[in-house]
Amino acid sequence: MVKSGFAGFCSKGLKMGIVLIGGSVLLSACAASKSSPTASDSSKKENGKNGMKPYKEVVTSSAETQEGMFHVHKVEDKFLFEIPDSLFNRDMFLVTRIAKTAEGIGYGGESLNEQVVRWDKKDKKVLLRMVSYNNVANDSLPIYESVKSSNFEPILMSFDIKAIGTDSASAVIDVTELFTKDVMAIGLDDRRRKSFKISTLDESRSMIESIRSFPTNVEARNVLTYKATEPPTNARTGAISLEINNSMVLLPKEPMQARLFDQRVGFFNVSQVDYGMDAQKATKRTYIARWRLEPSDMEAFERGELVEPKKPIVYYIDPATPEKWRPYLKQGIEDWQEAFEAAGFKNAIIAKDPPTAEEDPDWSPEDARYSVVRYFASDIQNAYGPSVKDPRSGEIIESDIGWYHNVMNLLRNWYFVQTAAINPDARSVKFDDEVMGELVRFVSSHEVGHTLGLPHNMGASSAYPVDSLRSATFTEKMGTAPSIMDYARFNYIAQPGDEGVAMMPKIGIYDKHAVRWGYRPIPEANTPDEEKETLNAWIREHDGDLMYRFGRQMGNPMDPSAQTEDLGDDAMKASAYGIANLKRIVPNLIEWTAEDGKNYDDLEEMYNQVLGQWNRYMGHVKSNVGGVYEFYKSYDQEGEVYEPVPKEKQKEAITFLSDEAFQTPEWLIDTDILRRIESAGTIERIRRSQETILKNLLDPSRMARIIEASTISPDDAYTLPEMFGDLRKGIWTELSNGQGIDTYRRNLQRAHLDRLAFLMKEDQAEISGRMAGFMGVTTVNVSQSDIRPMVRGELKSLQSEIKRSLNNGRRDQMSRYHLEDALERIDAILDPRKS
Repeated sequence: MVKSGFAGFCSKGLKMGIVLIGGSVLLSACAASKSSPTASDSSKKENGKNGMKPYKEVVTSSAETQEGMFHVHKVEDKFLFEIPDSLFNRDMFLVTRIAKTAEGIGYGGESLNEQVVRWDKKDKKVLLRMVSYNNVANDSLPIYESVKSSNFEPILMSFDIKAIGTDSASAVIDVTELFTKDVMAIGLDDRRRKSFKISTLDESRSMIESIRSFPTNVEARNVLTYKATEPPTNARTGAISLEINNSMVLLPKEPMQARLFDQRVGFFNVSQVDYGMDAQKATKRTYIARWRLEPSDMEAFERGELVEPKKPIVYYIDPATPEKWRPYLKQGIEDWQEAFEAAGFKNAIIAKDPPTAEEDPDWSPEDARYSVVRYFASDIQNAYGPSVKDPRSGEIIESDIGWYHNVMNLLRNWYFVQTAAINPDARSVKFDDEVMGELVRFVSSHEVGHTLGLPHNMGASSAYPVDSLRSATFTEKMGTAPSIMDYARFNYIAQPGDEGVAMMPKIGIYDKHAVRWGYRPIPEANTPDEEKETLNAWIREHDGDLMYRFGRQMGNPMDPSAQTEDLGDDAMKASAYGIANLKRIVPNLIEWTAEDGKNYDDLEEMYNQVLGQWNRYMGHVKSNVGGVYEFYKSYDQEGEVYEPVPKEKQKEAITFLSDEAFQTPEWLIDTDILRRIESAGTIERIRRSQETILKNLLDPSRMARIIEASTISPDDAYTLPEMFGDLRKGIWTELSNGQGIDTYRRNLQRAHLDRLAFLMKEDQAEISGRMAGFMGVTTVNVSQSDIRPMVRGELKSLQSEIKRSLNNGRRDQMSRYHLEDALERIDAILDPRKS
């Protein structure tokens, strides 16, 4: 077997020798070589003819050379590409990612730009063109030429051909300026340029770190320094510096047969407008992102047997990964094998340790032939799963999962606050390796799911009845959600006494369904359209079964059944269980975080984690108010796609928030803890949390949905006056019961007035298009809607109630001052001239 790949640098005039080891052919160390006289003469003749320099004067004897997709030569401080004729006009995917950065700029591995490019040779120049597949048509159709003319490929950069290769079939160009000049398409994105007020690239502080060539990709790392008026950190420098990695990956000459996207099954995707379709408008075609899996034995596959793929999906574990976590990362990868069995494959996804330097000195995690779980020694609490996709077909070419060391701190915190009340394994700030290993396995599976093409399925967890999550038999079989791609972390619903209950999700029913739907070959179909009937039938097999439902992710969910970090089908019931467990944790925090000789940093961190978890529960409940369920369907399925949350459910949510959020959560105010972690801050902490809940409830988008639902179905809808009235009763309870108003409640009531003032003078922030859809924004013109009249009426009602309460007398001075101040504030809102 021939081993090919990165072979290291060789000085020009030296070539790689060949050594036989165990029957394999390996490239050895550099050895002297001589160019063929014929090739040399041909090169000189060609160079002279075109006015170019002879090859040896450009690629000198001192050049350091790498062989791969392109030959890459380093000559002093210049980098040269030697591009063979066979790679001109070939599609390549260029991915620009942040490699190293400072705080506030981004994170390592984050994609800045992705685009298809081609190298085009024209006379004495080589052009780097950006290629778009947004608009397409079959090249056999008359409209093809029109589409081609309307999509002229822009030129990113032009390069003089410095020399012709010794084989007379390659061109040598100097690419140094591609990576040291300000080329927008492979540099910092426009959003950050505007945010940091970047004026220009400082070329004196920008440089190439390395360019490495592999058989199917070239990896370039460069440091870019931009002059910035408002850098996020180190403001005195007036600049930001970051290291960029540009991956140029060769795409297959023949694209894989694409599979059409269906919003009822979640997949990352690529889109095109196909002008060649038989339709009376330009037709958008969207294809799912997936790996190319083909049965090794089609006859056995068609008999219903599990078969191995011709080429399995293989993930290598980064050599930098600590030994004790490697088995768990590998288990997380191979947990997906059972999902691929639903698609007809066995051993479809495999985890491997990388070869040692002795086994393969050329192996590199940057080689596009290898997908790698990269391990970063970083304090970032995250992991991510990107992939390189062919925009022509959606084929996933390769993927490198980013795993930050400090994701374990995030896992520790979640597991602690969500399960410690019933789980002794979670009652410390340092878990046993076996416990942390299982948490690592869980996140590994989740991130691998992304690299298989699966986005978050935030609707999955709502398929399970809340009380089923207290059952050991149910959770051992089903996990905590039907999909590991939900943000259904750990079982916060289980209560003391629920012995043997499962704590975390696993590859679930939905995951198997999605992998089967996306990956199972349909041999009788020769085009994407011929697959549609079968694909639709696979979805229809599970009509009405919520375990097979996909619920998309939204930044501010309008659908309360598709939220992050939630469990079960009833947010109020689930959150009540969760709060009961938090109340059990707080009195034990000092004991469970104690360690002789240490300060109280861990106690402070875990206390803040409890507060954050409480806030999550409030957010889950809040989404029911003005909520709309979204269940994707096609014409041949019965029922509506969008259905407002029932009135009773919305009223229940407001009541829950009044009791658990607006009535001061005294159980969070534990003086034994607070006097160990801060001199002051509790009052402000509670105020901020309550204010956030109020702002989210009194959000123009939410109120717009309430108005619309009550307009379309007035008989059974929750109305805006009802919502405002219920909210007022929960926030201003003391006006009717005559009790004194404590510090926390006074702050809450002022926050309520401030939000009403905001709604009287401010409009909705402008968010449109795809971002509005992702954020769950319902567009409304506040000043021309019922919102402002409703707010005005609410202020007048409050004004009357406060006056009535003051006339009935108050028991303490601060309560009276507060209410008098509230009247002044209301007067100023209603008549700004008084302010």
